[in-house]
Amino acid sequence: IRWNYTHFGNCDQLATVDLVGGIHTTISSLHMESWRTEMIARINRINQVLPVTQTRDKTDEIQQWMDSVLNKMDHYKAEHHR
Repeated sequence: IRWNYTHFGNCDQLATVDLVGGIHTTISSLHMESWRTEMIARINRINQVLPVTQTRDKTDEIQQWMDSVLNKMDHYKAEHHR
């Protein structure tokens, strides 16, 4: 099930996302350097995309970005435990 969120649909000034918490620690602890590089690139991608995203599309863009980051982390966790 995918919910139709519109939290950022009226945020025309939203241009960057700053992550807080342990995500940076988690990424730095990834086993392979290529995994760390890929995750950093995925995380930084949103700040390149948001400034040129139409206001009405910002929520969808952020949701897709979050899904992409979380799915990749799940993939790396599975690879690590193989």
